[in-house]
Amino acid sequence: MRRTTGHGYPLNIVQDNGYTRSLRALGRDLPRPPAILVVSAHWLTRGTFVSCSSHPEQIYDFAGFHEELYAVRYPAPGAPDVAEHVVRRGAVFPVRCLDDWGLDHASWAVLLHLYPDADIPVLELSLDVSRSERDHYRLARDLAPLRDAGVLVIGSGNIVHNLGRMAPDTNARPYPWAVRFDEAVRAALLGGDHDRLIAYDRGLPDAALAVPTNDHYLPMLYTVALQRPGESVTFTNETIQHGSVSMRGSRIG
Repeated sequence: MRRTTGHGYPLNIVQDNGYTRSLRALGRDLPRPPAILVVSAHWLTRGTFVSCSSHPEQIYDFAGFHEELYAVRYPAPGAPDVAEHVVRRGAVFPVRCLDDWGLDHASWAVLLHLYPDADIPVLELSLDVSRSERDHYRLARDLAPLRDAGVLVIGSGNIVHNLGRMAPDTNARPYPWAVRFDEAVRAALLGGDHDRLIAYDRGLPDAALAVPTNDHYLPMLYTVALQRPGESVTFTNETIQHGSVSMRGSRIG
């Protein structure tokens, strides 16, 4: 199983809204995986790394929010055996093991709604900022054997992610450019048009506004790269928060 999800504003950690309810519903519907690999928009590196700690530290990579957010605990175990498998599969580009990186909120802020018991092993994959979109897609193809082992691969970012244009109100009317880009991605996902998704900045409308930096867009490419011919895409959430942050969630296979 592969899925892409938005994680959005940190207050989603403690809020009950359409997005968080969609995650909880999905968690009840999904089969229980032996491990979860999260491709995190919040772990940006030179080179590609996988977290290999057996007891990953929970990272609160945000500041200035309510104290209750920093009291939330998600003590999931790590998955060093899966990490070693990822390292061995890094044929296109080398993947190295790093045991001093834990779970940032691109992981645990999603998983606490999806699997609240925190009893499934979790590891993260970083995003190499020196690589192109095509490179990231090619690396993701190397990870295909993980799905045969039942590992759940989650790309955690946001398809539309422009914090500079973010409205204060969570339920603000989405900007027209955000809707246009989000809908274009939706159509490409349904049509299996991976080339268009990879070259989003050359073929999708309003890309410069919707994706001012590609860090939150890239995780989606890791999930679509694992799509097999004929596999369907369904959407678990299609909302846009704060006018400029797409919370679209997709499920492949």
